[in-house]
Amino acid sequence: MHSDTIAAVSTALGEGGIAIIRVSGPQAVAEVAPLFRGKTPLTEVESHTVHYGHIISPVDGERMEEVLVTVMKGPRSFTTEDVVEISAHGGVISVRRVMDLLLQRDIRLAEPGEFTKRAFLGGRIDLSQAEAVIDLIRSKSDRAFSVALKQVSGSLSDRIHKLRHTLIEMLAHIEVNIDYPEHDVESLTAEFIKDKSSEVMEGINKLLKTANEGKILREGITTAIVGRPNVGKSSLLNALARDNKAIVTDIPGTTRDVIEEYVTINNIPLKLLDTAGIRETMDVVEKIGVERSKAAFSDADLILLVLNAADELHEDELALMEQIQGRQALVIMNKMDLPSRLEKDKLLTYFSESSIVRMSVLEEEGLDKLEEAISKLFFGGKLESGDLTYVSNVRHIALLKKAYKSLQDAYEAAGMLIPIDMIQIDVRLAWEQLGEIIGDTAADSLLDQIFSQFCLGK
Repeated sequence: MHSDTIAAVSTALGEGGIAIIRVSGPQAVAEVAPLFRGKTPLTEVESHTVHYGHIISPVDGERMEEVLVTVMKGPRSFTTEDVVEISAHGGVISVRRVMDLLLQRDIRLAEPGEFTKRAFLGGRIDLSQAEAVIDLIRSKSDRAFSVALKQVSGSLSDRIHKLRHTLIEMLAHIEVNIDYPEHDVESLTAEFIKDKSSEVMEGINKLLKTANEGKILREGITTAIVGRPNVGKSSLLNALARDNKAIVTDIPGTTRDVIEEYVTINNIPLKLLDTAGIRETMDVVEKIGVERSKAAFSDADLILLVLNAADELHEDELALMEQIQGRQALVIMNKMDLPSRLEKDKLLTYFSESSIVRMSVLEEEGLDKLEEAISKLFFGGKLESGDLTYVSNVRHIALLKKAYKSLQDAYEAAGMLIPIDMIQIDVRLAWEQLGEIIGDTAADSLLDQIFSQFCLGK
């Protein structure tokens, strides 16, 4: 338990219906009580109750704000400490007045993520659940939110705990045989280690199989819309975003920089990059835009190559197709409402029929086909449902891979009948690496780094 009491605004700054100020610590109730005037003193109220009243100045008793105060006594609170939440009118002035009074007491301003860190240190949640709180806040689709919510509830933690329990059984068996070697049958112990290692590796592998999809749900697909000027790139971005985010004109070179916009397609978050038309140009500003387009094109997870179906293929487009081959890409034959002049046979030498989407962005035709093609490209048409736990955090993925490698080494060592005290090192290392995911073996520096990513009042 911490000895100090902290406070921070837990809602977004600015004007709103309500602003919530959270206070947590051993003296939370005692420190807020002198500032609150209601029907019953806060020091006498029951836990998990809400009270109407006013925040007053302790100097002259002046009413500073009309509030609702919620009292939650530890350990039955988010931080496992005494928590007081003050619901004030949403506005910069009202929040500032309340916070000023609180910070004049024996209360300090909370650090970023400190409330969640206290929940972790208090044993209410583990580290993977704490990290999932960030994912909840940053979710860009309903599916990503649902995956994060399952992790907050402990779905990944349960899997990790079960794997570590099996490793504890292995370590206990090894310890007994090290202490009492006269009772050890070397071949039987080796088979036991191989069986248990295989069991845990299989469990790790199941989690790693979800890593690619989980990472996409968490971070989104960086999608570059590329093509020559005036083929309809900006119109496509506007259509996908359902808004006029990019300027559209008949003048070539209108888009001179990379425009970013987040959209969600079939529950898949996309970070769309509308790029400047790729062509040779003497215009200095447009030339910079083209270079930035090429950089975005290189870093993208998905490329949408937009072609004008009413024109023949240009040499710039043929060069783009050469670069795109082997990448995750879809070709959009735009302006299909006009007579087609595009050489389909030449196009098929670079891309399969399933990678080509026919559209008329102007007539709003074919957008559903594009969305379906993107979904099929990354998830085979649909996301897994039910109780599948996605691993989406890069740190978790790296640790799972390390634990898998450690167990693989233990398995191979057992097969060669290497002394079990040597095998024990790899098994214990795997146990520690899995423990780092949930925070059992995490260093303080790692905790500070993780919780520093949170907003101030979380």
